[in-house]
Amino acid sequence: MNALPGRFAARTVRVKAPGKVNVSLEVGPLRPDGYHSVASVYLAVSLYEEVAATSTEAPGITVSLNRASTVDLDAADIPLDGNNLAYKAAAIMADVSERPTGVHLEITKRVPVAGGMGGGSADAAATLLACDALWNSGLSREELAHLAAELGADVPFSLLGGTAVGLGVGDELSPALAKAQTHWVLVTADYGLPTPEVYRTLDRMREAGGIQAAEPTGVDPKILTALRGGDAEALGRVLVNDLQRASIELAPALRDTLGIGESHGAIAGIVSGSGPTVALLADDSVAAEGLAADLRHYGLTALAVHGPVPGARIISDTHL
Repeated sequence: MNALPGRFAARTVRVKAPGKVNVSLEVGPLRPDGYHSVASVYLAVSLYEEVAATSTEAPGITVSLNRASTVDLDAADIPLDGNNLAYKAAAIMADVSERPTGVHLEITKRVPVAGGMGGGSADAAATLLACDALWNSGLSREELAHLAAELGADVPFSLLGGTAVGLGVGDELSPALAKAQTHWVLVTADYGLPTPEVYRTLDRMREAGGIQAAEPTGVDPKILTALRGGDAEALGRVLVNDLQRASIELAPALRDTLGIGESHGAIAGIVSGSGPTVALLADDSVAAEGLAADLRHYGLTALAVHGPVPGARIISDTHL
């Protein structure tokens, strides 16, 4: 049905964007600017955030959380104001769009909050794409990626998806060819680990141990070779995360989770990013489903996923 002349016609664009696993993460020393250089391999996995952006007649940006979210929203500390990364993404898009309207963002959260999987970054990437479509901004993917980099190191990858090497602070992305699937079990926690605290803990542990970390310049090519071929056994031998020991220092139960996973058939396990989500590598989809079921018997929250998957994608565009 066409809107009446002069009457505001609302429109909703719905976008999904994937969470990620850091298949490898090497961390350099603390830099004078307070950041750390990294060399990482990102893998987008089949656990998605979803953002529905609806145009509003009233100006401004509002944010709400969909109660259909699989994350415990009552326990999660998620800001719904200008501190929310999706809100910031909409504000940036409003600045660069010629005819922005007001917008309401409804976020369906499935990626753990503060879980080391880039859930907030996925929300931001989804919002960029949704607002670009909503306001007919006509930005290219390259232009959106430039805006994404202003929002945070993980946001450009959420937009890109697939597999990529990240250098710098993780925002210098190079897509990596890896069409073959690998299968994982994600074990999520009912608590978060703030990324800055994990990095500070790593710095303290290195200083206490007299460890001089080198500036990372690239990733182990064996990781990319294993991903290209979908060789889970080879990949399991080269998983690395420099933040893992700091995450375990802050949350010792992660060591038990890794041990339980490997004792029940996981090829290898790793804390994803800054944690506390644990990613367990399985032989195939059947093994992953079986491992997830075994872990649930221990009272753990476990979900079988696969990767790589595409980055942010529009899934519906509706005129109301």
